[in-house]
Amino acid sequence: MRKFFVELRRREVFRTAGLYVGICWIAIEVASVVLPTFDAPEWMLQALIIATFVGFPVMLVLAWIYDVSAKGIVVQPDATDTVVLPFGDRKGDLIVIGVLTVALIISVYLHITGGPEVVEELEPVSILIADFDNQTGDPLFDGSLEQALQLGIEGAPFISSYERGLAMKVAANLQGSETLNAETAQLVAAREGIKLVLAGSIVPDGNKFDLDVSAIAPISGEIVAQVDATSANKLEVLSAMGEIAADLREELGDKSVDRDLLAIDETFTALSLEAARDYDTAQQLQYAGDYEQAIEYYRAAVEHDPNFGRAYSGWAVAARSLGRTEEAADAWEKAMANLGTMTQRERLRTQGMYYWGVTGNFDKAIETYETLVEKYPADHVGQNNLAVQYLLALDFDQALVTGKQAVEIYPNNAVTRSNYALYAMYSSNFETAIIEAEKVRKVDATYFKAWLPEAMQAMSQGDLDGARSAYRSMAETGARGASTASLGLADVELFVGNYGLASEILTAGIAVDDKAGNRYGGAVKRVALAEALIEQGDVDGAVDAAASAAAAVGANAVLVPAALTYVAADKIDEALAIADSLAEKLPPQPRAYALMIRALVELDAGNAVAAIEHLTEAVGIADLWLIRSQLGRAYFEAGYFVEALDEFTAVNERDGEATAIFLDELPSYRFMSTLPYWLGRAQAELGIADEAAKNFETFIARRPAADPLADDARQRLP
Repeated sequence: MRKFFVELRRREVFRTAGLYVGICWIAIEVASVVLPTFDAPEWMLQALIIATFVGFPVMLVLAWIYDVSAKGIVVQPDATDTVVLPFGDRKGDLIVIGVLTVALIISVYLHITGGPEVVEELEPVSILIADFDNQTGDPLFDGSLEQALQLGIEGAPFISSYERGLAMKVAANLQGSETLNAETAQLVAAREGIKLVLAGSIVPDGNKFDLDVSAIAPISGEIVAQVDATSANKLEVLSAMGEIAADLREELGDKSVDRDLLAIDETFTALSLEAARDYDTAQQLQYAGDYEQAIEYYRAAVEHDPNFGRAYSGWAVAARSLGRTEEAADAWEKAMANLGTMTQRERLRTQGMYYWGVTGNFDKAIETYETLVEKYPADHVGQNNLAVQYLLALDFDQALVTGKQAVEIYPNNAVTRSNYALYAMYSSNFETAIIEAEKVRKVDATYFKAWLPEAMQAMSQGDLDGARSAYRSMAETGARGASTASLGLADVELFVGNYGLASEILTAGIAVDDKAGNRYGGAVKRVALAEALIEQGDVDGAVDAAASAAAAVGANAVLVPAALTYVAADKIDEALAIADSLAEKLPPQPRAYALMIRALVELDAGNAVAAIEHLTEAVGIADLWLIRSQLGRAYFEAGYFVEALDEFTAVNERDGEATAIFLDELPSYRFMSTLPYWLGRAQAELGIADEAAKNFETFIARRPAADPLADDARQRLP
């Protein structure tokens, strides 16, 4: 064996192998950079690597047999004193070492400077798809092509498609238009801050159809990109739209388009033109508030395509809006069963809505929407809905951050910016809320929620007339604004103890809501009326109002105030029945409220410590403003005044949450009314006399002379 290695060395096999490896190493590293630069096919680099491996044993054999001598390349001699060139001395070693060193330097340099492939992040591009110019005369193409294009174009992570149903609503407000042609779409896009309008046409050519789409800058009218395709027949029109969507994505900068993958994972959910057309019509009707008609078109869509998952989810939302819970549940079940037919973006949107609206699983909704916006950062629906979930999970700061990101996608969208203003309001940042609400009113003077931050800031500053003025302005925006304003005006009177006037306002508002079929609005007003009646001593009337509301709507905003009325009326069984029903729900908020109701029953029975235990557990489940305020009361009744003052101070600083304690944008600032009294009581018990007096004076100034608590506060003044 030793002789064999000596012979290998004599024949320069080791040196030749080292030189070969070094040269091949350099060649592969250089090729890995040069070949992609010239768009060379991948097989060329693969072939080079395979050739180097195959050549290695061949090189070893040749090095054993042949040598480089002064006479040229000759067969290796047996004599040990044969002179060989160039490897017969130290020069050969230096050459091999030099080649290997150069290879190593090149390799290290390329790895350091190359690093991992950086995927270019494109700026978000918002688009609005106009009605196609249908020159075929076939109504089958009305609405179907737009839906196909939207699904295809949304495969790009940086593209956000503005909902056409919402755009139609904006168009109607702008110029009374019932269509969304290219010119109208450009007006809507300019108003909403949308970057591009996609305007397309379909033209018959014998049995074929020529399709084209242009991307237009809405203000200048400049055509940014233009693509076209031809369909051999009607059945292949949707496939042609898929090609147009892919071409357009590439024109707009998307380098991730995989056309083979596009045919599988991003195929259109609607497998027929009829289904896509009916879905588009249903969407427009739903945005217009015509849920009954929308459901009919959703039903038609799934008759054409029984696996059309997105149509089932739209149907579910419309049915839920009409209070048809069983129908909504059935539609959701079918939507979930057809998740596999949706694009990834559709699937995440649908799952997020299911967790939000059906199971109330805010954690899962947040997880789903976070995945959606991670994969599709320009998705306006995902950003907006994620912000809402953060709000419902009581993470107001994160709701503000995400809400701002949604605003940046569509800066002039009234809904998104109004939501952002409301997040600021809930965070007690009234200054930002007012600024953003004013921007909303400039964009859409009819958007009633934009008056709520102004009313609430006025309430927080004690400017009751300012709050009333804001609500009167809200009432002028339309029926929904008038309904909320009615509750708001009553909320002001309840706040100052004008229970008779509040009852009159609420009774009138309930009649209007009942006539309009607004069950939620009517139920919330009934529980507010129950509060007013209980304060006026009409216990039976209060119990009847609370029972009527609870029977109509099973939301926290109705059941929790109804339970408070039952406790005040000494209807303990009824209160505990509501607590039992809330405890069975999945979301944390109703379960926390269930514990709060049980705590109030204990507190009413004089068991303050047991109440504290329930309320502390409730805060651990959901740190809600109303629960904190009741915890302060329980600590006070138990004689723990330091703890009571701490809780009262905390809820006073969190007054933004009291603006609508059930996070439904329905005024509830009346729950702040007695807080100065209880702050004063806790401070007085701790000997903080000056601060206590200020709080008592604040409370007395806003209450009627005959108010029992106000009279008690007067007696406690030094």
